[in-house]
Amino acid sequence: MEKILNVGVVGCGYWGPNLIRNFSKNLQCRVKKACDINEDRLTHIKKYYPSIITTSEFENLEGDSELDAIVLAIPVRLHHEMAKRSLLAGKHTFIEKPMATSSEKCTELIALAAKKNLTLMVGQTFLYSVPVCRIKEIVESGEIGEIQYISARRLNLGLFQQDINVAWDLASHDISIILYLMGRLPTSVNCQGKANMTKNIEDVTNMSLNFDNGGFAMIHSSWLDPNKVREMIIVGSKKMIVYDDNEPLEKIKIFDKRVERPPHYDTFAEFHFSYHYGDAYIPHLKQVEPLKIETQHFLDCILNGEKSKTSGEEGLRVVQILEAASISMKNGGTKVGIKYDL
Repeated sequence: MEKILNVGVVGCGYWGPNLIRNFSKNLQCRVKKACDINEDRLTHIKKYYPSIITTSEFENLEGDSELDAIVLAIPVRLHHEMAKRSLLAGKHTFIEKPMATSSEKCTELIALAAKKNLTLMVGQTFLYSVPVCRIKEIVESGEIGEIQYISARRLNLGLFQQDINVAWDLASHDISIILYLMGRLPTSVNCQGKANMTKNIEDVTNMSLNFDNGGFAMIHSSWLDPNKVREMIIVGSKKMIVYDDNEPLEKIKIFDKRVERPPHYDTFAEFHFSYHYGDAYIPHLKQVEPLKIETQHFLDCILNGEKSKTSGEEGLRVVQILEAASISMKNGGTKVGIKYDL
């Protein structure tokens, strides 16, 4: 009989209840404990999940010998401290994105997890979504040709964070998707931003990622936009993909459109770009909640000893890019090379 894993969730605010819901539905685990400093949140969890033990003390999780894993859905400033305590207590650890506030802290957690032979996973949920995985398949098939650039917009009115800017909050999603689709790491980044509501916490940013193969990506992030936008456009040399996560069903559309350069010409007057307009199609996608796939993957990694798709190393890469973007922003948007350690 396969072991039933005991899981504890820390943080029962915005995202924590979604994690509790998905883990509670999974027959391979049992959510034994939920932790939060807000008693009202714990009362809410207890109302819907009477069997879960609620506590305001993290010590009740790290000291529980029956607990196999701890899931952290807490402010980013607490990620390193709480994840370190979880790993030191011998618990497999799941951290919501971004992994930590610095690459040094990420590296420490990765080393600690490896030393104790524990699963360390970062909650980059979109890499488990059916649309993004389907786009990856289309890109790898060569159908759209070579990626020329990717443009991403992730905008909404709120939710304002107090310890990280909008790039660390929202662009971290798009960075992880772009790395996944490009299959390589950017070499440099440019980033500009402005803090409109809270001093020194940018609520609107524009980021550009540059790749050594000539690839290019743009990311626009905002907490101050009147409309909720979740859009990514992948422009290939043969076809183009529009991914709109706000669409309930038709999240991906493939357009057989491109600009073609003439093979040869003798004079400038003979030089004309031609435009190819073909059909568009919408692939059928199975409707599965990404968080259901992500939480299942975490359990599978624990039970089978597999390396996570969004391991600590993947979380580190995103943080290293965000660190370089922060330096660029402080220097007026100048190009900053990205250093990848580990």
